[in-house]
Amino acid sequence: MELTEAEKSILSLIGNRNKETAEENSNKNAVLVATQRDLIAGEVSKELTDKVMLPEEIVKAHKEGVLHFHDKDYFIQPMHNCMLVNIQDMLDNGTVMNGKMIESPKSFSVACNVTTQIIAALAGGQYGGQSVDIRHLGKYLRKTYDKIFKKRYLGYIEKGVPDEEAKKRATEDALERRQEDLETGVQMIQYQINTLMTTNGQTPFVTIFMYLDETNEYIDEIALIIEEILKQRLKGIKNEQGVYVTPAFPKLIYVLDENNCLKGGKYDYITHLAIECSAKRMYPDYISAKIMRKNYEGNVFSPMGCRSFLSPWKNEKGEYVFESRFNQGVVSLNLPQIGIIAKGDEEKFWKLLDERLKLCYEALMCRHNALLGTTSDVSPIHWQYGGIARLKKGEKIDKLLNCGFSTLSLGYIGIYEMTKLMKGVSHTTEVRKRVCFSCNALFERYS
Repeated sequence: MELTEAEKSILSLIGNRNKETAEENSNKNAVLVATQRDLIAGEVSKELTDKVMLPEEIVKAHKEGVLHFHDKDYFIQPMHNCMLVNIQDMLDNGTVMNGKMIESPKSFSVACNVTTQIIAALAGGQYGGQSVDIRHLGKYLRKTYDKIFKKRYLGYIEKGVPDEEAKKRATEDALERRQEDLETGVQMIQYQINTLMTTNGQTPFVTIFMYLDETNEYIDEIALIIEEILKQRLKGIKNEQGVYVTPAFPKLIYVLDENNCLKGGKYDYITHLAIECSAKRMYPDYISAKIMRKNYEGNVFSPMGCRSFLSPWKNEKGEYVFESRFNQGVVSLNLPQIGIIAKGDEEKFWKLLDERLKLCYEALMCRHNALLGTTSDVSPIHWQYGGIARLKKGEKIDKLLNCGFSTLSLGYIGIYEMTKLMKGVSHTTEVRKRVCFSCNALFERYS
């Protein structure tokens, strides 16, 4: 019996001989049985995608390297790519996981625990990265302080301690307990994210966004949380030999603003810690609040996962919305291949580029159309319980696909290679316009 390509791929995967599939995603250990189940399902999905789901011209373009249709192994199911988790809504108003009500936490460590459970649950219903804005945990660190202060203060008063002394002791107790809860909660996030295994056979791909926004009423608590995250990342996590190593997740993004850009700002001490952490642990990455405000209509927000940024979008009240939004999928264009074919002929280059961009558009619309008609029941944590929306059971997600609320991404590769092929220089080479004095013709000179 002759086997299909998918069947050959699956059998070689089980026998640990399928190098291409095994190394396609560096976050997945293809030797593990649990991971192999996802990879096997992915091979079946790819075959069905090519045979049934996609037009022949898109399949052909993908195979020939004209474009890359990302994540074909998940395309047959109504799954989206990356997102910004609406963690504020899910923590403040509660959520539901596995049919169980999760109410708003009463302390920081519990909020951290719930956050990691939300992250894991969301990861099972999508294939892209997710980002969590850590500032929404600030109020829960204050809740820890307020709860301990009140309890200890009343206790001292009942014991006959004078009011001022009771307040002083209660404050000391609350600060000590807050620090303990802070360290416990941050450790919980780091360890749970790195030890949880999602249904797609990998650690949740999550990014923590760290922004010291002084307009936030919990800025003091936010600063403490960011500082502790950096301290624990700097320390690392022990591997199986007991050696401290750099954890892969969560990825960290630190925002530089006027208050922490090493020009005498209030939070420069946190930036110094971030720099030390980057030197030893590779993270955090950095974002300029100044540049973001310039490019995104005055807004500062996290990328989805680690790279892709949303475009500004306003709701019916005229308010900017970023958290809870998501990406429908990605298609990438192969630019060097166009340069190889065009061989320096710019007219041919632009003609090919236009043709291939039309193919990319058609491929992206395949992603969009595949999600149309999806009901909220396919992933309640996303669509019904706050991750993205709070739709009714059975309600279609179409209104979140058609109004600019979500995005589609066109990627590209090989700017340098393409420019080198077409112009013989790098894309960063300065171009100077010159006029020939003998004939007044305009020409370009590279330097």
